Amino acid sequence: MRRDLRLFDQAALSYSLQSGIPTRVIFIFDPVILSELPRKDRRVQFIHQQLNKIAGELRSMGSDLWVFHAKPDEVFNMLLEKHQISAVYTNHDYEPYAQKRDQEIAEMLENRSCHFYSFKDQVIFEKSEVLKPDGTPYTVFTPYSKKWKEHFQPSLTEPFECHSFFKNLAPGIGTYPLPQLADLGFESCDIEFPEPKISDQLITGYQETRDIPSLNGTSRLSIHLRFGTISIRQLVKQALPFPDKFLNELIWREFYQSILWHFPQVVHQSFKPAYDRIQWRNDPKEFEAWCQGKTGYPIVDAGMRELLNTGWMHNRVRMIVASFLTKHLLIDWRRGEAFFAEHLNDFELASNNGGWQWAAGSGVDAAPYFRIFNPALQTQKFDPQGKYIRQWVPEFDSLNYVQPIVDHTLARNRCLKAFQQALK
Repeated sequence: MRRDLRLFDQAALSYSLQSGIPTRVIFIFDPVILSELPRKDRRVQFIHQQLNKIAGELRSMGSDLWVFHAKPDEVFNMLLEKHQISAVYTNHDYEPYAQKRDQEIAEMLENRSCHFYSFKDQVIFEKSEVLKPDGTPYTVFTPYSKKWKEHFQPSLTEPFECHSFFKNLAPGIGTYPLPQLADLGFESCDIEFPEPKISDQLITGYQETRDIPSLNGTSRLSIHLRFGTISIRQLVKQALPFPDKFLNELIWREFYQSILWHFPQVVHQSFKPAYDRIQWRNDPKEFEAWCQGKTGYPIVDAGMRELLNTGWMHNRVRMIVASFLTKHLLIDWRRGEAFFAEHLNDFELASNNGGWQWAAGSGVDAAPYFRIFNPALQTQKFDPQGKYIRQWVPEFDSLNYVQPIVDHTLARNRCLKAFQQALK
């Protein structure tokens, strides 16, 4: 298990169970990944909670979850020496580090007569399954989504059967138990994660409610999609009978996965190379003010404080704060992307990178560089009564609220000049 933390509708688990050979479910805490994270990382706690739940379900069936805290190659070397293993089953991961890791593990296993099987699980369409007629990848969302819908068949939402094959789970309890958070080097966070539930009512009204940050009008499923505690097939199937807006958000996720797969350079570079010529100001004090939610722009500050306090930020507000950092402050989008990567519970490389490059104008299907969000107008449109702002910026109505760190008109003109010079 990696980013597929569930015992239902799970491709690799289903295929392994159906092989007829006893199946052992394992999870590896990779120190290479963990070493990059803060000690109070909410995502590690979320993973730990899900693993605890899965271990309990497996124990109730006479099996158990084996959990390791070591580099994957070390774990598999140890397992091959101590146990008889004929095959390893897992689901595709499309991020550069994961691809390199899986390639190395696959080669090591095959050299020791152990098969390595990997399956599509976290998306409906992957890699080169949705391409232009000339065989090249789409770099604009609308034609990609049209082709996605043309290719789609209802059979693609059929779940992978696991339950009826649980009799093929390997028996035995307690061999490699789940370590405590402290044993992994992490502290517990005081946070409740929403259960992965979505109502037909929310999908129906999604078009009207999704942009209003004071409403509970988004699904809050992003962390569950990120770690696979919910199935993408289940979600798409539920979305199909309703207006396309919710389904389109799921397709956006796959579009960004496709971009990362075909253009892995976007991790470090602008998709449009000319944008790497921009002379960013990168003022450290202004960046710190943005990080702390003390810019003097209430909608920006509310969003950043929501992120710091909860590990989540409303999607409309993500666009506003990203535009503010890149356009008003002329700070490199990579800095904002890295801050989100550290703090967002639902951080997913493809979507985070795609969203930041969209805001900066440097990415695929991006807003043109001269479209600069006016925070005041965005507030009038999406939080006109200041409900969201007052929730996160309680001093908003007082004299204690900070003055704006930059004037909007000055910032807009400075941005246009910098972008025009870089892109001429």
